[in-house]
Amino acid sequence: MTWSVLSEYRDLFVWSIWTTFQLAVISWIVAVTIALVMSVMRTSQNMTLRFVGAAYVEFFRNVPPLVIIFVLFFAFPQLGIRLSNFASVVWGVGLYGGAMMTEFIRSGIESLPRGQFESAISSGMSRGQAMRYVILPQAISIVVPPLGSETINIIKNTSLGAAISMTDVLGTANLLGARTFAYDVVFLTAGSIYLLFNIPTAAAFKYFEARTRMGR
Repeated sequence: MTWSVLSEYRDLFVWSIWTTFQLAVISWIVAVTIALVMSVMRTSQNMTLRFVGAAYVEFFRNVPPLVIIFVLFFAFPQLGIRLSNFASVVWGVGLYGGAMMTEFIRSGIESLPRGQFESAISSGMSRGQAMRYVILPQAISIVVPPLGSETINIIKNTSLGAAISMTDVLGTANLLGARTFAYDVVFLTAGSIYLLFNIPTAAAFKYFEARTRMGR
């Protein structure tokens, strides 16, 4: 193994780690935001909102995230909409992750006793306030483990950006492998970097899960 490639291209690897970090954080924010809105729509009494929420989930969770990224990056320009490779990855990973998270949060909402929502309404809250301050916090605390798993999936799915020339961790490893032929070193390093992202993330969700379990 030619480990010297790591010191020679250290700055490039550091930049790739920063790029992957940004992709993961922004994609996660997009996914969580979408999931919160769609899960409320999925549990609404309004039939149209329930249909829109269900259609979104069924479409995006059944299409591979790489296909979504390709559509955003290659097909949208033909419709007059141009997204950078960074934005394409963020929206591709975020839309897919949002569909998965929507179902987790919906199941959390539906597991709560119906009386809690009605009690919040009878205490003077609007329906939006009842959902925001009473229902959603409890539903999310119930589904912390699957949300943690999907967060790790989002981090891993950012590596799909390598397919559209993103200089994230995997894209940089692929680039340096082709340039130096030290494929063993660069891909082992890339795998190790993803471990460094995901192990603390899993630990953080386990900690949050333990705290929420104690609080119930």
